[in-house]
Amino acid sequence: MKFSCEKLVLQNAIATAGRAVAGKSSIPALEGLLLQCQGEELTVTGYNMQLGIRTRFTCDTEEEGALVLNARLFGDIVRRMSDDTLTFSSDDKLAVKLHCGDSDFDIVGLPAGDFPELPEVEENNLVELPEKTLRSMIQQTSFAVSTNEARPVHMGSLFEVSPLEMSIVSVDGFRLALRREKLEHPAAGVFSFVAPGSALNEVEKVCEDIDECVKITLGDRHILFEVGETELICRRLEGEFLDYRNAIPRKNPIRLLVDTKTMMESLDRVSVVISEKLKSPVRCLFTDNRVTFSARTASGDAKDVCRVEGDGGNLEIGFNNRYLTEALRYAPADKVYLEMNSGISPALIVPVDEEDHSFLYMVLPVRLKA
Repeated sequence: MKFSCEKLVLQNAIATAGRAVAGKSSIPALEGLLLQCQGEELTVTGYNMQLGIRTRFTCDTEEEGALVLNARLFGDIVRRMSDDTLTFSSDDKLAVKLHCGDSDFDIVGLPAGDFPELPEVEENNLVELPEKTLRSMIQQTSFAVSTNEARPVHMGSLFEVSPLEMSIVSVDGFRLALRREKLEHPAAGVFSFVAPGSALNEVEKVCEDIDECVKITLGDRHILFEVGETELICRRLEGEFLDYRNAIPRKNPIRLLVDTKTMMESLDRVSVVISEKLKSPVRCLFTDNRVTFSARTASGDAKDVCRVEGDGGNLEIGFNNRYLTEALRYAPADKVYLEMNSGISPALIVPVDEEDHSFLYMVLPVRLKA
C-alpha cells in the first residue's frame, strides 16, 4: 500500500476514528485502526465491538491495500510530524514507512483480516436533520442520561420519530430532559429506538455547526449515523424505556417566570458550601416575586435571593443543586417558566410560549429535614 496526503487531514481522520478504538483488548487488532486505500480514497476505521467509526478522505494513491496499525502509536507519530505532505508505504510483510518533512518512521502493522467487520445496517427506517440541530439536541439532553447499569436501557436516549417531528428523551431517575424539533425532510412513518449515551457523545463531537444533513438509519440491532464522510455504527439498547409522558405532572398551580442566567448565578453562590464530601440540598423558599436559596453544611451557611416573576405561595422545596443548575443551563432559552405543585412533586422547566413544545426539563425534589 502506498499513498500520500496532507498530514493534518490524516491526523483529523485518526482522531475521529480513534474515538472508537478499544483501550485494552485481548484482540490486538481492536487496539488499532484499519486503513484501507482504494481508488483515490483512504478509509480509517476504529471499532471496539460496541461502537464503530469509519471516516474517509481523498488521497494520492500509488498502490492500493489494507492493514491495521496500533492507534496510539500511529496517532502519536502523525501528530508530532510537521505540517507537510505525508507519504505512507508498506510492503508484503506489513513493514510501514512514514515520511513527512524531515521525519521518517518505521513501524509494523497487522493483517487487515485480523480486524472484525463492522455490522451491516439494513435500512428499516431513516430520518434526516441538520448537523447543528442534532448536535444541540444531544447536547441539551445527554446530561440526564443514566449511569446506573441496573437499568441499561436508561444509559441511552430515546429517539421518537414521526413524519414531521423528532424527539430525544433522557432520564436517570432524578431528572428528565426532552428536546423536540420539526423535521425539514419528512420521515417515512413512525418509529422509536434507544441509542447509547456513549455513542451519542461521539456523534455530538463529529457533528459541526452547519446545515448539512445527518442521516440516521435504524436497523434491526444497530443504528447508523452518517455525518459527512464519517459513519458511526452502534448497537441499539433493548428494554422498556420509562413511560415519561405519564411521569410528567400536568397540573402545576405555581408558575414563575425565571431568567435562567440569574437563577444559575444565585444557585452557584449558594452551592459554594456544598461539595462531594459535604452534600446537602439547596432549600428554596418561593414567595411573591422572589426565591430565597439557602444551604447548610459543616463548611458553613449560605443564603441568596433571586428575583422571579410570579407568586410562589410560600412553597418550600429542596433540590440537588447540580441537577437544578444543569436543567437551567441546557434549557435553550433565556427565560423559562418554572412550574411546581408541592414540596414533594417534580418541578418543570418549560418554554414561555405555550405553543412551543421544543423542550421540557423535569427535576425531582429532595426531601428537606425540618
